[in-house]
Amino acid sequence: MNLVSRLRPLWPLLMMLASGAMLAAAHAFQRFGGLQPCPMCLDQRNWHWAAVGVALVALIATRVSTRVQRAAAIVLGLVLLGSAAQAFYHVAVEQHWVVGYCDARIDMDDIRPMDFDGAVSAPKCDEIAWQMFGISMAGYNAIISTLLALASFAVGLLPERKS
Repeated sequence: MNLVSRLRPLWPLLMMLASGAMLAAAHAFQRFGGLQPCPMCLDQRNWHWAAVGVALVALIATRVSTRVQRAAAIVLGLVLLGSAAQAFYHVAVEQHWVVGYCDARIDMDDIRPMDFDGAVSAPKCDEIAWQMFGISMAGYNAIISTLLALASFAVGLLPERKS
């Protein structure tokens, strides 16, 4: 039994943990780092929430029938590919390669009660709030989501080796 065959039944759980870790990191940067997400950042989180949901359904489905393991990995790969595409687009907006239109969304948790005179603004999508080694958070999301998508496709599409 090769590595892919051993990973296949666990893959939904691993992808649920990976996307959950991405969401936890994003929320930690927001809560503890004070970095408020722009609208595109929030859209990227939705892809990881979708991956968690698909992984949960896949985890239940693979316990019922092992025939769906390959399909579950491929569907997870497609969701993660969507996450990567959204993140790459955000990077293109941050780098001013394309013009991105961001609708301002306000996090109601950040508004102080009864402070109607305070200015409320959403961060701009084309400004990099944080980066490390010249790569923004959207860039790291793009890289990680792409790698996870490729791994999911490998788990779903590679044949089992006969021993």
